Amino acid sequence: MMIRFLPLLTKINQVLLIMLFTGLLMFGKHTNAQTPEAEKNFQVCKACHNIDGPKLIGPNLAGVTERRTTEWLIKFIKNSQEVIQSGDPIAVQLFEEYNRIPMPPNPLSDDQIMDLLAYIENGGKVADEYAQAAPTDEQVAQKQALVEEMQAKHAQKEARLIELERDANRNFGTTFIITLIILIVVLFDLLVTKVIKARFVHTIIILVSVFIIGEILYKEATMLGRQQYYQPEQPVWFSHKIHAEQNKIDCNYCHSSVEKGKSAGIPSTQLCMNCHNVVRSGKITGTVEIAKVLESWETGKPIEWIRIHNLPDHVYFNHAQHVQVGKLDCAECHGQVEKMDEVMQVHDLSMGWCLECHRKTEVQFTSNSFYATYEKLHEQLKNGQIKKVTADMVGGDNCMKCHY
Repeated sequence: MMIRFLPLLTKINQVLLIMLFTGLLMFGKHTNAQTPEAEKNFQVCKACHNIDGPKLIGPNLAGVTERRTTEWLIKFIKNSQEVIQSGDPIAVQLFEEYNRIPMPPNPLSDDQIMDLLAYIENGGKVADEYAQAAPTDEQVAQKQALVEEMQAKHAQKEARLIELERDANRNFGTTFIITLIILIVVLFDLLVTKVIKARFVHTIIILVSVFIIGEILYKEATMLGRQQYYQPEQPVWFSHKIHAEQNKIDCNYCHSSVEKGKSAGIPSTQLCMNCHNVVRSGKITGTVEIAKVLESWETGKPIEWIRIHNLPDHVYFNHAQHVQVGKLDCAECHGQVEKMDEVMQVHDLSMGWCLECHRKTEVQFTSNSFYATYEKLHEQLKNGQIKKVTADMVGGDNCMKCHY
């Protein structure tokens, strides 16, 4: 009797196997689907990588799943520096080959990375079932409204800066002129007309006038060459917040001479094109601002960026000395630039400000070979005579260091 049911059992097993296989295919398609989330996550990668095309900061990603194992890719994408520091030969070779520019860690789950790899395998396209429709008129209108709002803010900021500058000049200028006129009138009366008989009145007015004029001259003289809160309108609207904070582009990539030279350097159009050869539109400005970069590239005419942080000509400042040797973070002098859409000078950069920093900033003395010749200070540290070495103790308060 059992023999009679064997063909039926065989057919049931075949149906179950087909259902299981189909289910696995559907599961695989779901877990490796190129979803809109993968497209969104790839925007971070896009700052340094093309899938196919000209190389940017990092290698092209086409075929990466064939060149590397999935396990290795997941580890490297999550924290490339950890893999490099473990001595992995492939990771170390990539790091050296691409100018030792670290890839920032990515807080993605394994499933998100698998989804991202599937998106790359698919040539940078989402799966058909996730394909998004063209933006609606409402979405286009919202984007346009954002652009107009940004332009209005720029206009308001420029008008406010002009107003503040005009008010400041008018207040100082008007006070100076009125005081000077009073002083001249009083002196003329004292020496010529002699209308006011009491000499003490002349004396008091002259002393007060001289004090006010002297105070104005002193303030104007001390502010010469300083421009705290200076925030000029640049020829291209460039957001450090988007580039440095959201896209995690390292400061040293654009300001490449900061560890080697006196100046941090201003990136050339060619450097901008490493990314903007592909990225032709921004979420806020659309194509308007990036088009200026493309025009500069095509015409060969450099963008005339406006320098923000300036020091008087008689002051010497070296970025390499502070960044490479002193190990100072950019924010120490420039503030939280990565949070600024438009960069502003946040400190006055006065001599008093620099000296105060030198007196409180501890030098990485024992671990830095640059200070190996300071034998006396090393001996004092060893004997416990001093607990730390600050910048002023190695010449940071010497006038000739900055004004030779």
